[in-house]
Amino acid sequence: VGHERGAVTVPTPRPIVFAITGASGAPYAVRLLDRLVAARRPVQLIVSSHGLRLLRTETAVATLDALRTAVGARGWDRYVTLYDDGDRGAAPASGSALNAGMVICPCSMGTLSAVSVGASRSLVERAADVALKERRPLVLVTRETPLSAIHLENMLRLTRAGAVVMPAAPGFYHRPQRIE
Repeated sequence: VGHERGAVTVPTPRPIVFAITGASGAPYAVRLLDRLVAARRPVQLIVSSHGLRLLRTETAVATLDALRTAVGARGWDRYVTLYDDGDRGAAPASGSALNAGMVICPCSMGTLSAVSVGASRSLVERAADVALKERRPLVLVTRETPLSAIHLENMLRLTRAGAVVMPAAPGFYHRPQRIE
């Protein structure tokens, strides 16, 4: 499977499973999704109910249709496949459905905790569990502070299992002129 670029067929990369959960940091999610679509990366998108609430609270994105508009309808329609967080039978829940890995951005401490113990109560949690068991990349972009000892222990457990815990803490050494 691929797409045409001039006279050469370029293979389509495996999709990235992308989950948006209820931690503060919805602007990070919108920006990352926008950049993945701009890079022509297929995305299997899962938005938890708390993730949608945070999108409403922190951005101008009140619905999934508004997220589609923010990313660009044409790119969304071509590269984004949306999955219901309640559907644990969807493709991202299966190790046999090949993907390039998963990112949870932002990742709430509740989601991080559930993933760290293999709870798999939702599609987000199950897809993360699959990434770990299949040894695929799993990146959790955490945003909550301060961190308790329980948060840190869960992060350590996930890091030891192969995940990357990446707090959303932008550097300022390059002297950005704008927050974006």
